[in-house]
Amino acid sequence: MSVKYFSRFLASRWGIVVTGLVIGILASLLQKFGNPPNMGVCVACFERDIAGALGLHRASVVQYIRPEILGFVLGSMAAAFIFHEFKARTGSAPIVRFILGIFAMIGALAFLGCPWRALLRLAGGDINAVVGLIGLTAGIAIGDQFLKYGYNLGRSYKTYYSAGLIIPVVMAGLLTLLIFSPKLSANGAIFFSEKGPGSLHAPLIISLSVGLIIGFIAQRTRFCTMGSIRDVLLVGDLHLMRGVIALAISAFSTNLILGQVNFGIAGQPIAHSNHLWNFLGMVLAGLAFVLAGGCPGRQLVLSGEGDGDAGVFVLGMITGAAFAHNFGLAAKPDKILNGAVQVGGISSVGMTAVIMGLVVCLIIGFTMREKI
Repeated sequence: MSVKYFSRFLASRWGIVVTGLVIGILASLLQKFGNPPNMGVCVACFERDIAGALGLHRASVVQYIRPEILGFVLGSMAAAFIFHEFKARTGSAPIVRFILGIFAMIGALAFLGCPWRALLRLAGGDINAVVGLIGLTAGIAIGDQFLKYGYNLGRSYKTYYSAGLIIPVVMAGLLTLLIFSPKLSANGAIFFSEKGPGSLHAPLIISLSVGLIIGFIAQRTRFCTMGSIRDVLLVGDLHLMRGVIALAISAFSTNLILGQVNFGIAGQPIAHSNHLWNFLGMVLAGLAFVLAGGCPGRQLVLSGEGDGDAGVFVLGMITGAAFAHNFGLAAKPDKILNGAVQVGGISSVGMTAVIMGLVVCLIIGFTMREKI
């Protein structure tokens, strides 16, 4: 198969379906190989773990440099170079994108997962994910109204080639830190969890390989969970949605084969059953994704092909993870104590942060429109 034919295939209707199938299968296999339950791939959770590994927060159970995140960016960069699509660009309201990244992470950690993990949680039998997906759709629907009335963050501009390489170089640096794990001071970073979700991970070579594969094919197909819902609601276009459906089906099928399906609501792994804040957290995340122009996975892929504005959003999410754990904003999962379920959720401070995020995103949406 020639490179040109391969590129055309990935851009086709079947290409996006195959991309979804591959992501779903690989994500479920990552769980089998050691990643946390129902968390084969979660961009929000994995960026949170990276923030912890760098010492940006000190929640000891969620600290690890996740190779999948590094692979998404580097795999995307490889595809962009091979197909001559690497374009260094920036200048589209970067500070706004940074703020959107912060609140997108706060919303995602109120739910305990990004859109990819919502699908994977559902594929593992976690019914709470339905509430999260409904919230995500509601947030995207709100964002779509702003798009209809001319919301945009302005155009990006061609910039120096080296500027487009900053995020890929940062990811390569993180990979170096992961491989060599230097300890430059007695009590300093790099931190790695010894228990909890951060201590659960597939072998480095497997995680990195999966990340590279997903980053490569996602760059070619423009795979985006937020974009799939946005396109259906705005123009009735099902192209990206086919890939999302394929992801859910393949993940569920793989989980069934591997014995990783456990239907239920309370006590699901690294999840909580406080439905109101599952819903509102993903409303906030979905709205922020629309205003920023892509889900977390898509932002990583864009940053790999030279988009500095997407890179700022990624850095905003990592910063948001630090805020969430340093200030007690992130949700706590359900616990089972003496056979009884103790429902988790977010603190009153976390609730305030979610509401504040919704207000800030609405202000951004209303004030950055070309038409009134």
